[in-house]
Amino acid sequence: MPETLNCAQAIVTACSLGLDRLDAQLLLLHVLGKPHGERAWLIAHDRDPLQPEVSEGFHLLCQRRAGGEPLAYIVCQQEFFGLPLAVDARVLIPRPDTETLVSWALDVMPAGSAKVLDLGTGSGAIALAIKHACSTAEVSAIDASADAVAVARSNAVALGLAVSIEISRWFEQVNGLFDVIISNPPYVREGDPHLAALGHEPIQALTAGSDGLSDLRQIIAGAPAHLQAGGWLLLEHGYDQAEVVRQLLQEEGFESVSSRDDLAGVQRCSGGRFSGLKPDLGSGIESAR
Repeated sequence: MPETLNCAQAIVTACSLGLDRLDAQLLLLHVLGKPHGERAWLIAHDRDPLQPEVSEGFHLLCQRRAGGEPLAYIVCQQEFFGLPLAVDARVLIPRPDTETLVSWALDVMPAGSAKVLDLGTGSGAIALAIKHACSTAEVSAIDASADAVAVARSNAVALGLAVSIEISRWFEQVNGLFDVIISNPPYVREGDPHLAALGHEPIQALTAGSDGLSDLRQIIAGAPAHLQAGGWLLLEHGYDQAEVVRQLLQEEGFESVSSRDDLAGVQRCSGGRFSGLKPDLGSGIESAR
């Protein structure tokens, strides 16, 4: 990339490498040390020449993006529910579709100091979004990965949000009862062809057995012991898993079971309210928890 490029020429050169114009703009803003919301600045200064070190740094980032590395990992940031989150290859990149899960939790949380648990928090996106939207909520989050917990804790500190974040494999280290348990667990089938496009993200946070349901089964089976009567379990799952997840919830004694669509109109989240009774599948008689 020539050292005398201006902003407009740098964007054109990046697009010639196969980058989307938006990605190119965000990468250039990142190299220039400007916020991602300053795209209008690039237009106003499109004839400004770039310093040689800026041009070189921009070119290197464009090569990484052209090679398939996610933009969020390159700029080390992803926005979720209006919050800027630091992300890197230790955690999954929060997706806009997961905001559906947060909105649902906010809809069903009881007024006042609701107790919320986020299972498999990753970057902390869900837990931090809920705490930011409802400051009176008592929000806890867990993840089996010490690396993920470190990222989530760092985000909590940076955002000034008081969320308890600990290491646990699902419910192993969890105590107490919650009004809402929420999770975006691994749900991709091992060997799924979609994994090829996710090669930069941690595989352990993506796959869950041969049918993609092993972690969802564990969470649904374990949740009743950690829910208040009338508490909610809300789960993200695969595009074709809504029906089976609803069935699993019903078999475990959940009521008002339903699914919600993601931004593409796909049933991406399912959940239900725990009555405090668990069905006795052997006798057909419900028994108190």
